[in-house]
Amino acid sequence: MAWIFLFFAGLLEVVWAYSMKLSDGFTKPGPAVVTIVAMIFSFGLLSLAMRSLPLGTAYTIWTGIGAVGAFIVGIVVMGEALTATRVLAALLIVSGLVLMKISSPV
Repeated sequence: MAWIFLFFAGLLEVVWAYSMKLSDGFTKPGPAVVTIVAMIFSFGLLSLAMRSLPLGTAYTIWTGIGAVGAFIVGIVVMGEALTATRVLAALLIVSGLVLMKISSPV
């Protein structure tokens, strides 16, 4: 169950990062509220995952899902640049996540 909590916590990190961008520095109430609510739920699910997962594993995977997810949203939704170097960086993050999952005792 901890891995499921962690996965959804990571997805919510993508949601709050995207909505924070849309909030334009918290000047737009709708996206600002979405940001805060998604943050609360993301942190809550992360804390549930940390009950049984090691700190380093849980936090690394949570931030990795958020980083790669935000990278994908930036490209697909916001038209950010898709370059070989950025793709390589994302692949390295994913590789690190896989290694962290494989090395986790839980």
